[in-house]
Formats: sequence, structure tokens, C-alpha cells
Amino acid sequence: MTMEYCVVSELEGTLLKDHDPFSYFMLIAFEASGLIRFALLLALWPVIRLLEAFGRGDDGLKLMIFVATAGVPFSEIEAVARAVLPKFFLDDINMDAWSVFSSYPKRVVITKMPKIMVERFVKEHLRADDVVGSELSISRFGFATGFLKDGFASIPKSVAELFGDEQPCLGLGRPDSGCSSLFLPLCKEECHPPFITNHKNYNQQHQIIVRPLPVIFHDGRLAKRPTPSTALLILLWIPLGIILAAIRIAVGLMLPMWATRHIAPLLGGRVVVKGNPPPPPSSTSGVLFVCTHRTLMDPVVLSTVLRRRIPAVTYSISRLSEILSPIPTIRLTRIRDVDAKKIKQELEKGDLVVCPEGTTCREPFLLRFSALFAELTDQIVPVAMNYRVGLFHATTARGWKAMDPIFFFMNPRPVYEVTFLNQLPMEATCSAGKSPHDVANYVQRILAATLGFECTNFTRKDKYRVLAGNDGIVATSKPAAKGLVDAFKNILPSFILH
Repeated sequence: MTMEYCVVSELEGTLLKDHDPFSYFMLIAFEASGLIRFALLLALWPVIRLLEAFGRGDDGLKLMIFVATAGVPFSEIEAVARAVLPKFFLDDINMDAWSVFSSYPKRVVITKMPKIMVERFVKEHLRADDVVGSELSISRFGFATGFLKDGFASIPKSVAELFGDEQPCLGLGRPDSGCSSLFLPLCKEECHPPFITNHKNYNQQHQIIVRPLPVIFHDGRLAKRPTPSTALLILLWIPLGIILAAIRIAVGLMLPMWATRHIAPLLGGRVVVKGNPPPPPSSTSGVLFVCTHRTLMDPVVLSTVLRRRIPAVTYSISRLSEILSPIPTIRLTRIRDVDAKKIKQELEKGDLVVCPEGTTCREPFLLRFSALFAELTDQIVPVAMNYRVGLFHATTARGWKAMDPIFFFMNPRPVYEVTFLNQLPMEATCSAGKSPHDVANYVQRILAATLGFECTNFTRKDKYRVLAGNDGIVATSKPAAKGLVDAFKNILPSFILH
């Protein structure tokens, strides 16, 4: 790589606001291994801080790496780095540093964290050309040993090989950082935090600074980055959360639908309703409620608001979720003619709920709507669903889906927002000559506008290929192919509809 017009930046404390990588190793421990390793690493946090206080920061980092990764399948670490970490990295981006970094055509990132943890995020979302970091040692059976290849000595070697005899234009880093000392002396110019956004960098007058590419799909159960204090709160809350979830689920199964919404505030939950819910159907043909899909609870919450049990079509929820569901569920086959017949039969009986995205999305984006619903009825009521949680996400692509409702109810104060839009006028349906795709796209747009979300052309398969390395139906090996990463990077901008 030629170093002309190149910027080199430290990741921790420079591109990321937080200089401490502890929380990211906590995420690896929790998502790739489990609660025991998570608790063990938290218990060792005072030891890690003590090592740093005595000038042994590298030993503290090695201890973090060992506890978080020793004995963990490398494929699991890679999966967490692909599906979980990018969202937390992006939330911690220092935009002043990014404005300088992104204005150079060639970008290199240096980190002391294992390269596997950051490479996906740095190359895909920060558009870096290269990453230099430590290398995890992997056993012949595919498990991380917890040690590094050549310790941190591999980093200066990689830096020397990357730069050669050339000097990068600019180095971004902390002057007191051991990582920055490996490359800052090699740069023509140095820049330290806090960064001045009007720094006279290359191409400043010719390139518009944009934000890093957004994270549309991400996985993992933790909703907050597990800093030491947050991690301690999570550990203390989990036993109480399990008890609270059991009570909430039991109450929801025993009480009639009209009472559930009134009892929810007593148990810490809240449902916010906007718009005018339609009355029960007076004719033989029911209304089709077309909802945005945030969690498996969407149809259940809608039924509590409408005070009657409305059947919901499902795609691939677990059998346990079907058993626990307080409303009837109709499992679709993904065979178009068979599914169309099922939906028509249910609509003849009464109202029905459908989520045409086919899967959940946590971020403020809507996936492409299947047009099947528009072909089957003209009585369409769009419903914008959204939710807020404090500690745990209620969806997963890689984990056990049967735990989704349990994790939702484990949150201290879960909030659901339900916004009813007006029923589509006849001139906006297929009866007026509109194509099913036009109707589906129109419903997607008005729901996105109501929520303040963006529309995309991504589908269920895109989500599972990115997060789990499969199509969401048949499990395959978890690591996605390298070509998939490059393809996702290239198509992401064009898949967001403006």
C-alpha cells in the first residue's frame, strides 16, 4: 500500500471515545461463552485495574483476552465479532476523529485488541483499507488458547511491513498510549485528541464528510455495553428478572386480553397507543393488520390493545413460543400458493395480523415488505409497532429463539408503542389497479414515515446471511463467507431507499 495521502489511526481512545476495551471483552465472554465467564471476567476487573496502575497495562489486556477467549471456539468469537460488536463500536465512535480520518482516501487502523474482533467493523463501516492488531492463537481443534501469537510483538512487525520505507501523511493517536508509540513517530504529522474538526487535512475541501456506514443488522442479547458498572447491574438483576418474567408471562396467560393492558403498569410494563383502533369486524371478512416487526410480541401486544385475541401468521418461531402464545398462531410454509390459501381462509373467519418483513429488525430501518398480503384483501390497516428495553434484546438470529419472550419480560421497564394508521383507501389497493408490489411499498413508506425510520430493500435472507451465515431456515456453519462481507459492504448504500 502506498502511504501517499494515507492516515493511520489508533482505535481505542481515538476513533473510539473509550480507551478501555474491557466492555468489548465482556461482550465476547457473554455472547460467545455465557454467564459464568462473564461473571469471572467482571470479578477480575479490580486485578486488571491494579495491573494498569502499576504500569502493567499490557499484562492486564492479556488477562482480559485469556479469560474472554480461552477454550472458546474460534468460530464463535468470529460470529460475535461479525454480529454483535459492530453496533457497540459504532455507538462509541468519536465523530471529530472520524471527520479527520474519513477525509483521507487511504486509511489504516492500529489496535492492541485481537484483529478478529475489529476487522469486520473497521473495514466495512469505517471503510479502512487495512487493520493491524494482535493475533489470537488457535489450537488445531479450532479453539482459542487465550494467548496471542508472539504477544504484542506482532504489531510493530506488521506496522513495519505495512509502511516499509514510506511515511503516512497523518497519524491520529494519544501521545501517552503504548499503541500510538508504534506508529506516530513514523508519520509526517501527528494529531492528538481532542481533535479540531477544521484540521487542514488532505481533500478537506473536495470531500464531504459523511457518517460511518450504519449497522442495520446486529445480534446479541445485551442492549447496553457492559462497562463494569453496567455488567454488575446486569448480574444482580438477572435472578430478579427471571422471577419477574415468570410472573409477567403467567399473568398474561391467565388474564383475559382486555385486562392485560391495565395490569401491565403494575408489573413495570407500559403500552402507549396512538391513533384510532378499528372496531371488531361486523362482516364475515376480517381486517388485515399489517405491522412492522420488532419482536415476537408484536401480535400479542396488538391483541391486548384491541382487547381480543387476533390470530397471527408466523414464519419460523419456536414451538415453545407457540405454546406460550396467548393468541392463535398460523405457521406459514413459505410456499406462496399454500400460504395465500391459509391467509384467505383465516380472513374469512375474522381479523388477522401479518408482519410482511418476515423477520425482526432492531434498528430504525424497515426491511422489504412481501407483497403477498396486498393480493389477498383490500381491507388493510397499517400498524406501526416499536418498543424500548433497558437491558436485554428480545430477538436473536444466532441464539435460542424460544428465549425471546423471556428476555423481553426480564427487562425492568419494557415499553411498547402501537400506532394505528387509517385503513388504506380503495384507490390505494389492488382493487384500484395498483400492483401488489406498489401497495406493499406504499405501506412500507407510510409506516417508516410514522416511526421516523428508513426503508430498505433488505430481506430476511440478507439478515441471516450477515448475522448467522445462513438463510435463516437451515442452519449451516456460522462464519459467513469472506465474499459475503465484501458484498454486503458494496450493496449497503444502494439498499437504503431515499
